[in-house]
Amino acid sequence: MSLRIIATGGTFDKHYDPINGSLIFGDSVVPSALLRARVAAEVVFEPLLALDSLDMQDTQRNQILEACQRSSQQHIVIVHGTDTMCETAEVLGRAQLKATVVLTGAMVPYDIVNSDALFNLGYAMAAAALAPHGVYIAMNGALWPWDQVIKNRAAGVFERRA
Repeated sequence: MSLRIIATGGTFDKHYDPINGSLIFGDSVVPSALLRARVAAEVVFEPLLALDSLDMQDTQRNQILEACQRSSQQHIVIVHGTDTMCETAEVLGRAQLKATVVLTGAMVPYDIVNSDALFNLGYAMAAAALAPHGVYIAMNGALWPWDQVIKNRAAGVFERRA
């Protein structure tokens, strides 16, 4: 199985800037996360965007869709910010791609202690390998079809849509 990982930014990929005390984008952490996890599968990494998902517009969602459509891999993981992950998943889901696409992210940046990023990435990779074609969101040990999940902002978790 060959897997494509598309990085679009989000908290997952943010780095702490000690000079001004803020979280910023630099090089994606995905390649180092794959090394750390000792991933043996064939992975094609595509650093598409470095964007906070709150700043994501339809133009960027269409870029993500186009990246999925041109992918020769049928198993795709998208690292995405959690705030608008559901909106991007809807765009991809409505496109009825002939692939398994799993969006994931992190509530705490990969570079920060006790981050959920590495676990979420591994879980999303496994889901992309095992789930039937469709679009899913994988966060914190749960997997939902794109049209059955929402982010509960008050609780800071993803959950099944009521």
